[in-house]
Amino acid sequence: MALPRADADQLARQGLDALRNRDGARARAIFDRLAVEAPADVPRPWLPLAQACRLIGDAPAETEALQALLREQPRNLAGLLLMGDRKRLDSDDRAATVFYTAALNQAAAMREVPASLHPLLRQAEAFKQESAVRFAGHVEAAVGALYAGRVAQSVDLLLGRRELHLQQPSMFYFEGLPQRPFYRRDEFDWVAELEAATPAIRAELEAVTEDFRPYVEGDPNRPLPNNPLLDDPAWSALHLWRGGEIVAENADRFPVTMAALAKLPIPRIAGRSPMALFSRLTPGAHIQPHHGLLNTRLICHLPIIAPPGCALRVGADTHEWREGELVTFDDSFEHEAWNRGTSTRTVLLFEIWKPEIAPDERADLTRLFEAIDAYGPPMVDQG
Repeated sequence: MALPRADADQLARQGLDALRNRDGARARAIFDRLAVEAPADVPRPWLPLAQACRLIGDAPAETEALQALLREQPRNLAGLLLMGDRKRLDSDDRAATVFYTAALNQAAAMREVPASLHPLLRQAEAFKQESAVRFAGHVEAAVGALYAGRVAQSVDLLLGRRELHLQQPSMFYFEGLPQRPFYRRDEFDWVAELEAATPAIRAELEAVTEDFRPYVEGDPNRPLPNNPLLDDPAWSALHLWRGGEIVAENADRFPVTMAALAKLPIPRIAGRSPMALFSRLTPGAHIQPHHGLLNTRLICHLPIIAPPGCALRVGADTHEWREGELVTFDDSFEHEAWNRGTSTRTVLLFEIWKPEIAPDERADLTRLFEAIDAYGPPMVDQG
């Protein structure tokens, strides 16, 4: 039979007084009774019951009370923290980490966290860090140096040493392609011939000192891009092909470069591609992290002038340009670039189809992109 509401309230006050006085046995007896006899519209006292069980050292009963609380309130912050702490004391690192992580996520989503829970939150953070070190040691002791390549990268993801990056193109996503930030030079049979042309391309480039324009320029018919390098010559370009059209006044001065580009598998999409240019980055310039428009292409950089201190990060991997060595990457991954050296970096930049896209799919995508662009001016890459 349920207790009258007034009697239940009085018992609850007595139980809380017992908790404050650290009289665990009395508190447990009271909250055990309330769990059974309190009126139906009164929440069960699972949390103080768990605290009372902790005081008297009854771990199974504490766990049972916390489980009951979290069945009713899966995101109860105090319950998650106390369950994490219970699992910590039980030497169950993995379970403790899961509960502590859920608690920290819940706390981050709350507008205000009770001050009484702040010490437990700090304990949760510290435990997660310590547990991560123990887990890494366990894994490394078990597998040693037996893993390499993709397995090693996956282990680094598991241990939190590497951040997961996936393709996130800002305009069009093509299904079913591998998640590869960089491609190897030896995967393309045309690379050696292109790289061999580097000295001649550099000679052409050194004869042209003007006509570079800011890489990111505003369009009066579009909102201005939120890019710190907008209209900034620190990142500049000299276009040879743009929007599928030859920029004749520039191309005429680069016959060797244009001949090299003509041999490459560059997409042919009306109003969009070929696209080829020299990209220049001055000392101190930093291209902020961003994503490209599409995941159907690869961006190629042939470093023409590559001083020390210049690098490109794509996803979790960073590459330093080396003069005459092609870099091929998927710009639909988050990427950024910087020049921390003392002289200007210049690359020949162009795009190619991803090799995994079949010829018939390329034809379909070409028609699709041309149809999209026929609806209105195409989106412009802002780096």
